[in-house]
Amino acid sequence: MDFALSEFQQLLKEQAERFVERDYGFEQRRAIIAAEPGFSPAHWRTFAELGWLGLPFAEDSGGFGGTVADLAILFEVFGRGLVVEPYLATVLGGLAVERGGSQAQKEAVLPGVMAGTRMLALASTETGGRPGALHVVTQARKVTGGWQLSGRKAVVLHGASADTLVVSARSHGAHDAPGGIGLFLVPAKAYGVKRRGYATIDGLRAAEIALDRVELGDDALLGEATSGFALLDGLLDVAAIAGCAEALGCMQALIDRTAEYLRTREQFGRKIGDFQVLQHALVDMYMAAEQARSITLAAALKADAPAPERQRLVAAARQFCAEAGRLVGQTAVQLHGGIGVTDELDVAHYFKRLTMLPVWFADNGQPLDRFIAASG
Repeated sequence: MDFALSEFQQLLKEQAERFVERDYGFEQRRAIIAAEPGFSPAHWRTFAELGWLGLPFAEDSGGFGGTVADLAILFEVFGRGLVVEPYLATVLGGLAVERGGSQAQKEAVLPGVMAGTRMLALASTETGGRPGALHVVTQARKVTGGWQLSGRKAVVLHGASADTLVVSARSHGAHDAPGGIGLFLVPAKAYGVKRRGYATIDGLRAAEIALDRVELGDDALLGEATSGFALLDGLLDVAAIAGCAEALGCMQALIDRTAEYLRTREQFGRKIGDFQVLQHALVDMYMAAEQARSITLAAALKADAPAPERQRLVAAARQFCAEAGRLVGQTAVQLHGGIGVTDELDVAHYFKRLTMLPVWFADNGQPLDRFIAASG
């Protein structure tokens, strides 16, 4: 398997690195997350101008025809900068429209997404179900001329700032059955939609969404009312790969900062990096991150493979990255001492993001269970 970057991917990586280095300093980021809406509208316009918002969409849709591997390159750099803009939420919503929507739906939604004038959010998570299950109790009732949705969605990433919500809802069947699930385009300001936004521990924004007999037309449904499970499952795998790539960026940033700290911090009249036990701890961080990098790249390159192969690799990447992120984050904090958990040091912010990344969009199963199921 060839892991070398293409010319386009190398240019994308360098472009993103320049942006993070120039416009996403730690203090700049702290100012952004402290104000409403929790991200920078100016940066969002830059994303559109640089073509990042059109990256994953097909050329026929007006995008650049990028792959999930291209997205992974971008998200790794986002991880190094701890970027908080609603890129993943909007991309997932846009991919739902591109993969499951009609031509009319694509023409109505995707140009605004790529221009940066329309934000989306994937509302797929609910409370009260078995952990890891695709638990959907939000009801979609067929009515004359369309649909009526009622239910609640929890921890919707950037749900408060989205113009349109992509909502999973059930037309029939048990709460955890694969059949009966559809995905619906719901205007965020539609009558019956209530949103409660809040900041998350890792500097992002999420929302609780309540849907009370929300009336929608037939054109709100993406595909068939019973075909949403496979579409949603594929979207969650894209989200998992993006999360793994972002974790790689966070881990590399922590390794770099910890190595620098060991080179400069003195204790007992010596640089603490001279102590062999601390050198070994830094090597363990590096090895864990490199193992996670290999499986993440493999999963990204196989994102369009048949479902069992894709699911197996994505599950393996999720598990490796969760374990590696825990080791790297905890070791970085430990080696920095008490200052490692203070808000004034970026190490604590990377640690928080690494803690949360395995949780975001993790509602398509626990990785080990999913790996076993996909392996037959």
